Amino acid sequence: MPLTDSILETEIRQQPAVIAQLLEDKTFVGVAAAIRAADPRYVLIAARGTSDNAARYAQYLFGIHLGLPVALAAPSISTLYGKPLNYRDTVVIGISQSGSGPDILQVVSDAAAQGALTLAITNNPDSPLATTAAHHLALGAGPELSVAATKTYTAQLTTLAILTAHLAGNSDMLAQLDGLPALVDAALGSGVDIAARAERYRFMEYCVMLGRGYNYATAFEIALKLKELSYVVAEPYSTADFRHGPKAMIEANFPVVAIVPSGAIYEDTVGLLRELIDRDADLTVISDGTEALDLAAVPVRLPTGVPEWLSPIVTAVPGQFLALMVARAKGRSLDKPRSLTKVTQTR
Repeated sequence: MPLTDSILETEIRQQPAVIAQLLEDKTFVGVAAAIRAADPRYVLIAARGTSDNAARYAQYLFGIHLGLPVALAAPSISTLYGKPLNYRDTVVIGISQSGSGPDILQVVSDAAAQGALTLAITNNPDSPLATTAAHHLALGAGPELSVAATKTYTAQLTTLAILTAHLAGNSDMLAQLDGLPALVDAALGSGVDIAARAERYRFMEYCVMLGRGYNYATAFEIALKLKELSYVVAEPYSTADFRHGPKAMIEANFPVVAIVPSGAIYEDTVGLLRELIDRDADLTVISDGTEALDLAAVPVRLPTGVPEWLSPIVTAVPGQFLALMVARAKGRSLDKPRSLTKVTQTR
């Protein structure tokens, strides 16, 4: 049952179907074969905004499962300074919902001109980016009408996950992907719990988002959603970086949102949460682990059985609901945040 009458919530709830459709796409086999044939030593990803957060996820996917170093492009090097990089032995990926950003297009064009293998991931197969790159993976999310990206974001993550599984030639990973739509559907249930507690965030002006490993991307994405929908100053950190200075900000009632799925990061993150509790932080915890949830003022339970490498696709959902409900509690526009447009052109 919908919690709001927003297009944004409608698109959040479309995500299981979008992901299920992506899992049926046969294009991944050919793209993976082309990348393997090129035998790159490096990956460079050009993206902006939400798509840049998807690129952060790819850093961990490609690094852990493929052994490939992944760099995030600085498009200004090409567009403002006119100094294209040397893309030898590199596969260059442009990620963009619209596929029309001039800066992302420039990076991919420069790489293609040098003979590098190029790949576009977009929601528009007819876009300049899609037609410039040698290969294209379509998100197939359908029109996304709300300004804040939701279903295109998880579609980007899913696309990267499917591509990784094919590149790794790992049948276990491919089998785990089959269960993803059901896990995301289960995560939609978090909206009810978050809505019931949303009033406590009505006067929140700032907060910290914590994630590590695969969910470093999630910390950035939830922070972005909070900023653009509720205008809260939300600062994302790796739990490791947070210990290197920013932890000093924490005092009584300071809002902290932590993404703590089961996996390699769990015990270390729970240890940090205990430190924050000692400083009377106000914790919202998104987790499937009882120990982590028991520390929270607002526990948000994830479905069980989520493989850590796929967890950002699932943890994004309660993060989206959190941003939606905080914005509603503050009386913000849910579909048309101030000063923003759906397609942002930067150079």
